Amino acid sequence: PSSLRVEAAASLSAVTSSPIPVPQPLLPLPPPTAAAQQLDELLADLGHMQSKLAAVGQGARVPVEPLPSLDNMLGSLTRDLQELGITAAPTGICATCRKPIAGKVLTALGKTWHPEHFTCARCGQGLGSRPFFERGGRAYCEEDYHQAFSPHCAYCAGPIREKVLTALDQTWHPEHFFCAHCGKAFEDDGFHEWSGKPYCRQDFLAMFAPKCQGCERPVTDNYLSALQGVWHPECFVCAECLSVFASGSFFELEGRPYCELHFHQRQGSICHGCGRPVTSRCITAAGHKYHPEHFICAYCLGQLQKGTFREHGNKMYCQACHDKLFL
Repeated sequence: PSSLRVEAAASLSAVTSSPIPVPQPLLPLPPPTAAAQQLDELLADLGHMQSKLAAVGQGARVPVEPLPSLDNMLGSLTRDLQELGITAAPTGICATCRKPIAGKVLTALGKTWHPEHFTCARCGQGLGSRPFFERGGRAYCEEDYHQAFSPHCAYCAGPIREKVLTALDQTWHPEHFFCAHCGKAFEDDGFHEWSGKPYCRQDFLAMFAPKCQGCERPVTDNYLSALQGVWHPECFVCAECLSVFASGSFFELEGRPYCELHFHQRQGSICHGCGRPVTSRCITAAGHKYHPEHFICAYCLGQLQKGTFREHGNKMYCQACHDKLFL
């Protein structure tokens, strides 16, 4: 006979989450009120003309004679405007091209910019008055910032812009963290993990929990290990009479447990005289097995010896009783 062993089932995991703060977009400061918009445009035009003339002068064919006269004109214009109380000095240096800003100016990140030069550090599109995000002193449009720096969802791979759920060492959109088999959201009993994927309790047990050898239902609590499998304690009984094994021992036949009586009954090793199992010396006669002490004459009850008995009406008789009764 084999012995039983009682063990406890392992406990399962529970859901965890933690919020990650999401930075809010910034807005560039609006340009200061233009006291003389026409002056800004004029200064910008003059600045462009001066740059073009300087570029032509570097070609070695056209001398740079116009520059002094242009500077004189610009200086004279500046002095005349200053006498009128209008300041015509450049409003700053562009953080991108490092040139003076004579027209509209955009202020952001503690610096000044030509509006057309304040662009996303990733895609190069102008930010203008659009919201932007700052990272390492550089500006990013909203889409590129989230793609580059926000946590990404383990299910859809998209950036997580608002609430984030952390589980299984990964980040998820809360609405994308659900059972990998049935797709339902997890309830208060949490989730169970298998191969890096989350499952609800019902699907986890149905798909991965060991099955009872008796009833084939999942084993979730205490169990018995026997016959190369696990069993609910209440399911480990004799396959014939369904009685529990009070002594802790059982007999195996074709992978099923049996009590001693029904094991020998199926094996054909029950004494025809007393109806009990024959476990040691055995006498076989007329297709039946007997304990030696139970192989007796049905009339005088004397012990028979194999080869010296007579059968009549499915009963065994010694030679003398058989002759006296039936001859």
